[in-house]
Amino acid sequence: MEYRRFGTDYVVRIDRGEEVMEQLTAFCRAEGVKLASVTGIGATDQVVVGLYDVEKQMYHKEELTGPMEITSLVGSITTAGEEPYLHLHINVCGHDLAVKGGHLNACRISATCELTIHCIDGRVGRKHDEETGLNLFQFEA
Repeated sequence: MEYRRFGTDYVVRIDRGEEVMEQLTAFCRAEGVKLASVTGIGATDQVVVGLYDVEKQMYHKEELTGPMEITSLVGSITTAGEEPYLHLHINVCGHDLAVKGGHLNACRISATCELTIHCIDGRVGRKHDEETGLNLFQFEA
């Protein structure tokens, strides 16, 4: 991974063989990012996506493998306690150009991943919501 800062934004390149969630977490720790939005594109050969079932309060995960374009990667960076909390969604397509996507659990880069991270001055935490089972935004004073 390599990145550069431009004002309040970062441009990040995640390299072949690196895992997106691991690299972004390391980036947030190194740069002290507490609140940001993420957008990106790239290529992967292994991704784990999920769909959350609110009634059962559980994720259904699916691993996709093979050459795929990352047609969209979007989400937010907040905190859970003092740790970075990444909430990302991803869309990918394979040879048939059919798009699949969902909540991003893991993604290994096969060529490159180009991200833009827009940092926001402030901090938003996470609080577990019993009704949905999700860790929702917790706005701090």
